[in-house]
Amino acid sequence: MATEADLLEAFEVHSPDAIREALREGVSPTDLIQSKRPIDSLIEGYLRSSRFADCLRTMTGAGATVGNPLLEALLLDDDAALIRLLAMSPEVRHCRLNPLTAFTSCRGVSALHVCAEFNSLRCARILLEAGADVNERAEVDAEGMGGHTAIFHTVNSIFDFCRPIMELLVAKGADLDLRVDAILWGESASWETAVFDATPISYAQCGLYRQFQRREEHVYATIDYLRQARAGRAPARRNVPNKYLNS
Repeated sequence: MATEADLLEAFEVHSPDAIREALREGVSPTDLIQSKRPIDSLIEGYLRSSRFADCLRTMTGAGATVGNPLLEALLLDDDAALIRLLAMSPEVRHCRLNPLTAFTSCRGVSALHVCAEFNSLRCARILLEAGADVNERAEVDAEGMGGHTAIFHTVNSIFDFCRPIMELLVAKGADLDLRVDAILWGESASWETAVFDATPISYAQCGLYRQFQRREEHVYATIDYLRQARAGRAPARRNVPNKYLNS
């Protein structure tokens, strides 16, 4: 007999088969687990993979709802659904969204920010073609957190999963010199971290923080790419990987 813990574990590894098995064995797709809707726990999860959309479809097919058609289209990278929404209301590209996510804050963000966080490449292209501003800023909260652009969501992606959309945003003119006063990582999680006075490149370096849990080779590859795009040359590699830490 499956338990709620089995469903949450299936979310952690992005296993559609394990989700279906848990639901078949009686776990509710809608009853709160640890005071959260199961579908929100899936969206909030820390893994990024090509299996995420299948997991989300499995949950919605069982009766769970995202609750926002635009957000659902973006999370599924459903470009056809997004095109329909834009046809009904072109201003949807400016709507503010507020999903809780494991990494860079998605509070008060645009649709393009969500695409960047989840590597929804097809939807990002549609939004940019429809006139979305590649440098649109997230809202700034009462504590001064936010104001970041979509590129910030891509520079610390787990397993470098969001590299494709990072390259798209750079090609479309993402401002690599933009500086924000403060940006929040891992809102409400045990790894919550406020990062101050950040640019996309300095934020990429935060991948070296222990709580960010990013691979050193991915961090430096991202920095190389961004510096090359910004200054026309990659920085010299100095003591990478860190010999002191690896001795």
